[in-house]
Amino acid sequence: MFAVLSRVDLMVRLLIVAIVLATFLPVTGAQREAAQMVSSIAIFLLFFLNGVRLSRKQVIAGLANWQMLLPLTLWCFAAMALAGWGLFAIGDGYLPPLVALGLLYLGALPSTVQSATAYTSMAEGNVASSVIAAALLNILGIFITAPIFAWLSGGDSVQLGLGGLTKIFMILLLPFALGQIFQTRLAPLLMQRPTIISWLDKLAIAIAVYVAFSGAVEQGIWHQLDPLAWMVLIVLLSVMLVFAFAGSWLASRTVGLTRGDRISFMFAGAHKSVAMGAPLALVLFPAAEAGLILVPLLLYHLFQLILSAPLATRLAAPRH
Repeated sequence: MFAVLSRVDLMVRLLIVAIVLATFLPVTGAQREAAQMVSSIAIFLLFFLNGVRLSRKQVIAGLANWQMLLPLTLWCFAAMALAGWGLFAIGDGYLPPLVALGLLYLGALPSTVQSATAYTSMAEGNVASSVIAAALLNILGIFITAPIFAWLSGGDSVQLGLGGLTKIFMILLLPFALGQIFQTRLAPLLMQRPTIISWLDKLAIAIAVYVAFSGAVEQGIWHQLDPLAWMVLIVLLSVMLVFAFAGSWLASRTVGLTRGDRISFMFAGAHKSVAMGAPLALVLFPAAEAGLILVPLLLYHLFQLILSAPLATRLAAPRH
């Protein structure tokens, strides 16, 4: 069993641990405020490190590759968001309201950075384009995801008033900007400690998931989702996966990208980021609501990794 688990992606293992821990030992009551404070500090650190690691040269180079970046941005924040909105409308009658809303939230999120890049490399795609595009999508996601989600949901589920914008700025944008400012001094130190930094990244995400899912457990998620609801959710996420991977591959061909950039486009366009989704959910929603809204994202994240491995192997195989 341990041999099997060792082959599972580390982030997936940590997410499973966070969900199991939240199921049996959820943080509730007065302890939740302390846990949310710890999570906010971890999220601040996560985005600070992201700001340090993404060089300004990469940002400029990524912006220059407009032939790939512009259609990828439209795919990620328009086509995928509309797909999430459509699945939300379908699932609203079969799923708990907040879980159905999570399908819309999933569609509005940016791409992953690490997994999209890793599978692009496995598939022999353009890794440089993948790193830059996925990182820039995450930067744009800080500004775009919340307004798109609020607009498509009708504004009833999240109010982006001054308080919400201030939280996004303080916890997500400010640390990223500080990371960019101190990049010259700190980047060499981070490069010397890649393992520690990688663990800090993953732990920050796992803590956010634990706090959010604790709220979902307190709201009775395991009772709200009966077997039929789980089946409906899995079917809808499967539709989303097919649309994401097949649609992004066709879209990249339509705009005339090279094969290497098409592979980068597909993985960046189809993957959705827990690293952005979990922290942002805790900023936008109360913990109890955030946990239920994150359920589709957590399942999608697992499914996208399962699908990406054989797909990358297939794309890397010699073509006759």
